[in-house]
Amino acid sequence: MTGSSPINPNVQTIIASLKDKPGALLPILHGIQDELGYIPAETVPAIADALNLSRAEVHGVISFYHYFRDTPPGKTTIHLCRAESCQAMGAKDLENHVKNRLGIDYHETTKDGVFSLEPVYCLGLCACSPSMQIGNEVYGRVSAESFDSTIEALS
Repeated sequence: MTGSSPINPNVQTIIASLKDKPGALLPILHGIQDELGYIPAETVPAIADALNLSRAEVHGVISFYHYFRDTPPGKTTIHLCRAESCQAMGAKDLENHVKNRLGIDYHETTKDGVFSLEPVYCLGLCACSPSMQIGNEVYGRVSAESFDSTIEALS
């Protein structure tokens, strides 16, 4: 790790404890994101060095999987369902409303750092479409009005 920025000691521990595991890259990335909420750019060289990969290979995996974040998440993450059932029940209109209300797109965080918006492809509430998840709470039959009420209660 010569010439790289110092990284969080917990991240160093995650890398060290998982680097010899077969297929270690994904478990390391999940471990770091679980610890920090995202995968900081400064961790990429350390991961690459530990696994004998190029930085491009590590970055490619991070950018390929929508689950991984390379920026800090907001205090609250909103997951909007984009599965077929929700789409058939007006999720696109809800999505447009949410993006306009928050002033962000998917994989972004509001300027105040309060909300992040992420797509999800099924929450298992197909009978109550469209649906969303905020933290551990799942909401069905979400409308623009119910979304606004929920967000105002969280703000």
